[in-house]
Amino acid sequence: MNLDEKIYHLRKKLDDSISNNESYEKIYSISLELDELIAEYYRNEACKNK
Repeated sequence: MNLDEKIYHLRKKLDDSISNNESYEKIYSISLELDELIAEYYRNEACKNK
């Protein structure tokens, strides 16, 4: 699974967690994980554009 797919699936997981009123801790944890993947994506894109 490439990085784009990982971001897509984690974003879906976050949306589902919010829709299902899951605990703040779980939503926050998923959000942090998603932030890390997005940061990795932008780092990779920056390296490609050099």
